[in-house]
Amino acid sequence: MTPTPMPQAVSFLFMLATLWLASPVQAFEEIEVKVGAAHFPPYTVRPEKGAETGLLPQLVEALNNAQQHYRFVLVPTSIPRRFGDFRQGRTDMAIFENPQWGWKHIDHVAVDMGLEDAEVFVTHLQPDRDQRYFADLNGKRLALYSGYHYAFADFNPDPQYLADHYNATLTYSHDSNLLMVQRGRADVALVTRSYLSDFLARNPKSVGQLLISQRVDQVYHHYALLRPGAPISGPAFAGLLQQLRDKGELLRIFQPYRISVSTPQAH
Repeated sequence: MTPTPMPQAVSFLFMLATLWLASPVQAFEEIEVKVGAAHFPPYTVRPEKGAETGLLPQLVEALNNAQQHYRFVLVPTSIPRRFGDFRQGRTDMAIFENPQWGWKHIDHVAVDMGLEDAEVFVTHLQPDRDQRYFADLNGKRLALYSGYHYAFADFNPDPQYLADHYNATLTYSHDSNLLMVQRGRADVALVTRSYLSDFLARNPKSVGQLLISQRVDQVYHHYALLRPGAPISGPAFAGLLQQLRDKGELLRIFQPYRISVSTPQAH
């Protein structure tokens, strides 16, 4: 017996229903959120070739794996250029930021990430040096990272100001700054506790050659800054971070670098 052919309209509807049931994930389109990735080790590390590495790519991967509504993508920027990229919509978010670091006059929504790091002073370990060495920076040669905002300098990142007032040499490498101190070419370097932890793990011979301050220049209380009109709201992003916190993902990513993970402060 020859089967009766289905009417064309019924056949078309049957095909649509089959595609819908077979591919439910394709029923919606992920919303792209552009995250600025400025070289800020160990948070974002830009090798000479290849994609960025560090803590930010790990966080973005965890955010993407936790849900399918948003797709977070890294957009390369730089420490000085990140403000313009944010204003002009090239990026939607700046992560691991602080409103004190030049954002005062730029419209943004701040989301407390519940992550804390700290900037510490480091010098070459010598018999006549102890914690008192860090109390006064006058007359000491400083090794600093160009473009960074330091609390001891009232967050003024101007290279000429830092050179004139603090006898500072500015570089684009924390490794170079620590090695300058280790070799006696500078007296004091400033680095984040997270970076120093990574440096000592990679250079175990330096452990006995460096004296680390108990004095903290500043505490990095990290925020995510969202552009007004960004495709994700502040509360929605805070909710995604809470999911990662509840699952232990934030601890997994940040604890090895001595970055504390806590509940965000209520505002």
